[in-house]
Amino acid sequence: MSEFKNRDIWVFIETDEGKVKSVGLELLNPGRMLADKAGEELVAVILGRDNEEAVAQVRQYGADRIISVEGPEYGKYSFDAYTYAMAELVQTYGPSAVLIGATNNGRDFGPRLSCRLRTGLTADCTSLDYDAESGNVAWTRPAFGGNLMAVIMCPNTRPQIGTVRPGVFKKLPVDQKEVQVIRENISVPAEKIRTRLVDSVREAASGIVNLEDAEIIISGGRGMGGPENFKLLEELAGVLGAAVGASRAAVDAGWIGHARQVGQTGKTVGPKLYIACGISGAIQHLAGMSGSDCIVAVNKDPEAPIFKAADYGIVGNLFEVLPVLTEEIRKLKA
Repeated sequence: MSEFKNRDIWVFIETDEGKVKSVGLELLNPGRMLADKAGEELVAVILGRDNEEAVAQVRQYGADRIISVEGPEYGKYSFDAYTYAMAELVQTYGPSAVLIGATNNGRDFGPRLSCRLRTGLTADCTSLDYDAESGNVAWTRPAFGGNLMAVIMCPNTRPQIGTVRPGVFKKLPVDQKEVQVIRENISVPAEKIRTRLVDSVREAASGIVNLEDAEIIISGGRGMGGPENFKLLEELAGVLGAAVGASRAAVDAGWIGHARQVGQTGKTVGPKLYIACGISGAIQHLAGMSGSDCIVAVNKDPEAPIFKAADYGIVGNLFEVLPVLTEEIRKLKA
């Protein structure tokens, strides 16, 4: 869509069996900022089989309007059905930008939608802003292995589309207000759906606490020395009710599964408390956890870069510090 009559910021609200995934609610936060700066409205778009619960939840996060599309073909994610429906909506309403969570589904859906609409897409963004002079969204994403951040704009086509990492932004509920709900009936022709989901199996990692939703995360790096020492983190996590994460170095060494990795090539998280143990603080790791409310670093090297990002630092041998810390917290909770 190259005619610039487009307006309004859209956020795609991804659901799983009718329940809203956190990333959609997170994106309503920067979506609100972009809409206000552009003088436009913020619109949440939901595709699903039964959207009543999702609509009720989204109402609390600042959208001006909600577009809800229901039908059996949207019960499970299908790139054919979702791309068809969203393209129809875009052609009807003409948004200026569409924000999509960079989940497994979002990373599949975003490129397909942009290709269908013949517009640009900026993938895996970690920051968003609005350039008032050009009227473009300024999409920021890591480049060259995370060693620099690129700001990308899409000046020639609309809508602008980007996928944004989960955990980058905070969910910010707002006071309940009147929200217009538009219910669209879009049936996808049978011949347009070329694939169907036969069966689904929850991966083994589903039993692990979701790092993106955890309020406290304790992560270990190369300084843990080996997989057997992660039990120190697990003991502290058990006392605090925390999730256990890791740096890429620990994952690459085979000490812990990739589902636990925090960083540019892993999960982006923003917990209330992040405790980094034996992690030097490479820029790739900082990109995944710098949005934490409070960062505590434990490292024997006083010059470790992690201390520059930390709110509190403990210089010492983590094998001595962690057992004492665990015991003291256990006493406080007794």
